[in-house]
Amino acid sequence: MLDLSSNQTLLAREANRRFVPASITKVMTAYTAFEMLESGKLVPNQRMTVSDATFEEWSGKGSSMFVGRGDVIPVDQLLMGITTISANDGSVVLGEGATGSTANWIKAMNANAQAIGMRDSRFGTPNGWPDQGYTFSTARDLTTLAKAILTRHPSKFRRYFGHRGMEFNGIAQENHDPISGIVEGADGFKTGFTNQAGYGFLGTAERDGRRLIMVVAGAARESIRDRAAREFIEWGFNAFDSRLLYRRGARVGVAQVQDGAVGEVGLAAAGPIRIAVPKDSAAEVKVSVVYRGPVHAPIAKGDEIAKLRIAVDGLPLTNVPLVATDSVEQATFLGRIGNAFGSLFS
Repeated sequence: MLDLSSNQTLLAREANRRFVPASITKVMTAYTAFEMLESGKLVPNQRMTVSDATFEEWSGKGSSMFVGRGDVIPVDQLLMGITTISANDGSVVLGEGATGSTANWIKAMNANAQAIGMRDSRFGTPNGWPDQGYTFSTARDLTTLAKAILTRHPSKFRRYFGHRGMEFNGIAQENHDPISGIVEGADGFKTGFTNQAGYGFLGTAERDGRRLIMVVAGAARESIRDRAAREFIEWGFNAFDSRLLYRRGARVGVAQVQDGAVGEVGLAAAGPIRIAVPKDSAAEVKVSVVYRGPVHAPIAKGDEIAKLRIAVDGLPLTNVPLVATDSVEQATFLGRIGNAFGSLFS
């Protein structure tokens, strides 16, 4: 469980163990589509045609939108089917239509996974259908994916995740998400199931400005997964107090600058910095500014150049990005000479 508001891991059990994500794979398909929508390579009303081959192989196979042969479906509706009713067929139609082939789509998925830091994941299908273990991920990587969606594409997350059901081609189906619309503040992500993977879930909820992301995996039965997910998210909110350390933009410290017009630059929080502290405990909290320096000029205002390291008794260390409060131009030639002489006597 990750507290996104503080970037703290609240609980980790085999967080780096590889497992088969099954239909949770579709969260990466959604993220890949979100990236393409953001760059203009896709638009929501762009229409994709269901090929004969895709219809024959995927319509009605597992979780399905039951696409028809030759149907022409907007990207917006395909995404809704993927995120709401876990449409295997919709995932393939979207991938083929967006990139020309399933292979190209999978290549884009894996490139995106590497770009956001999913170092222990690999995708071989757009929908999570069993592929002899080629597709795998970890709980930690899935929280990284969730964080990327929530921070890079908040409006698309709200648009496409968290719906309780949808209707397509005259067939109404329900979302199997065990917490969205059921648990206070819960609003999205995906379940997954195959015989090999068992039952899993990537979920999130927000209360009073505090957002949690959780992964449960490998449950033997759907009922076990659903109960565990509901109890886990409630534990995350109830077992910790959330404290505000710094408001957005608050000056946290300074970093030394090399070859700059000035010798140091302020460091600030890019957003509010909160910490979760176990409730009813006397846990000690220690914070320190960490960076590799001195930082070389030029520096642009808003550049991430340091981290605030937060240590809370009983929880893993947490690092929160810090950004430059001002721009620092590179020193002139004479200025650099002066800096060099100054360093000899400092």
